[in-house]
Amino acid sequence: QVQLVESGGGLVQPGGSLRLSCVVSGFTFSITWMYWVRQAPGKGLEWVSGINTGGDGTRYADSVKGRFTISRDNAKNTLYLQMNSLKPEDTALYYCARTWTMTQAMGFTTPRYEHGYWGQGTQVTVSS
Repeated sequence: QVQLVESGGGLVQPGGSLRLSCVVSGFTFSITWMYWVRQAPGKGLEWVSGINTGGDGTRYADSVKGRFTISRDNAKNTLYLQMNSLKPEDTALYYCARTWTMTQAMGFTTPRYEHGYWGQGTQVTVSS
């Protein structure tokens, strides 16, 4: 059974940091492209960042570039998103997702929820 379980969200003040984790099971993580997507209240899905299978290729949305870092530990079947210098506009439900395609992982296609390919999300709230 495929599972993607996000954690690490919470309430943080502007300028603060959080690290999201996504532990996966039920598929071969080490050969799967991964990415993060978020959805702010009342808004659509926004691709945030993607990473290749080996972890040495990444891409970021302009809105988070220089502040967020995506990484993965294939030995632990875990995807991460280190978020620094958080802003109120980063408030959203953050999803991790898996895909077989580079274009989807790297944000060249419009994100769309797929059962079995996305986690349930973890809430990040940036507020003073």
